[in-house]
Amino acid sequence: MWIVVLGFMIVGCVSGFILFRKNTLPVCPNSACMSLSGPASRKISVIIPARNEERNLPFLLESLLTQRVPPYEIIVVDDGSEDQTRAIAQRYGVKAVENSALPEGWTGKSWAVWNGYLQASGDVLVFLDADIRLQPQAMASLLHARERSKGVISVVPFHHTERVYERLALIMNMLGIFAFTSVFERHNPSKGLYGSCIVALREDYERINGHASVKSEVLDDLLIGSKFMAAGIPVTNFIGHGVVSFRMYPGGIRSQIEGFSKGAVLSTATLKPWTIVPIAIWVVGLLASYAVFFVANTSWAVPMLTGYVLYTAQLFYFMRYVGRFGFVIPVLHVISSLFFIGVMLYSLYQVVVVGHVRWKGRLVRVGGKRE
Repeated sequence: MWIVVLGFMIVGCVSGFILFRKNTLPVCPNSACMSLSGPASRKISVIIPARNEERNLPFLLESLLTQRVPPYEIIVVDDGSEDQTRAIAQRYGVKAVENSALPEGWTGKSWAVWNGYLQASGDVLVFLDADIRLQPQAMASLLHARERSKGVISVVPFHHTERVYERLALIMNMLGIFAFTSVFERHNPSKGLYGSCIVALREDYERINGHASVKSEVLDDLLIGSKFMAAGIPVTNFIGHGVVSFRMYPGGIRSQIEGFSKGAVLSTATLKPWTIVPIAIWVVGLLASYAVFFVANTSWAVPMLTGYVLYTAQLFYFMRYVGRFGFVIPVLHVISSLFFIGVMLYSLYQVVVVGHVRWKGRLVRVGGKRE
């Protein structure tokens, strides 16, 4: 029997390698970068929706001001912040826009992004979350990748963590990478974008009516990707390793739980079965490896330990491209798995039982209306 369980764990690890596509954002060659910054280059509008982002915003604005290909304009949309978000934007000399009252039928972020777009004049729209941090070559690399893709692109940033609770996101981040880089999603008509970093031509964005087309959706980034696909505009997702990074939830574990749980269950609805099945096999194999803690003095000990070590080694390999999670959490990844299970259960409770999700002080009903 233990042979069957070990075999399943090996199949699970293989599923992880099948899902994981090392589609890193290519660094823009110097010759291409020069053409992007010339007089005939497109104007870049960076739009940053920000709600209570005083911890994150300075890092992003600093990185934007050091880009080899500088944006034409930077627009920070203050979405009802109760901290120094707007003052920080003004201090850096960027355009600070106060978001107007949230109308019925809109979610907060979509409304903020839409108002940023209305203020923008660039040919290329770059939507960035406030927790993003860019290397000096990032803007050039984003533009170069978009030109090559002939469509809209998004980037799953490399996750920098500092505190122990942030590192609990290890398994959640792995599953996110699987979903966004899976080869089986390449031609998915419901293919989503990763909302933290999206680059699109203005004409393409206007062609689908932008975020107004997904104004009531909790998962605006995933669903706007399907709008681009339906309009015949290719969607390409990259991994930001070495170029685009973020620190997701410096504000505490509560914000981390809220952030992950608002889309944990809903996001699975857009994936193809060919992606869901290997993800499920990977997760079940991972959970099965934790039997090692209960069979230490039995004949199952060695095979279970083998499975556990295989998953641990795989996580360390994937982490090179996904994020920095220290040493202890990857070795004791059972802790991160428990966090994942807790988030999924809480997400399920919000979606099925109470019918809304909580994020940044707002309650948003599944289906779009706020409370």
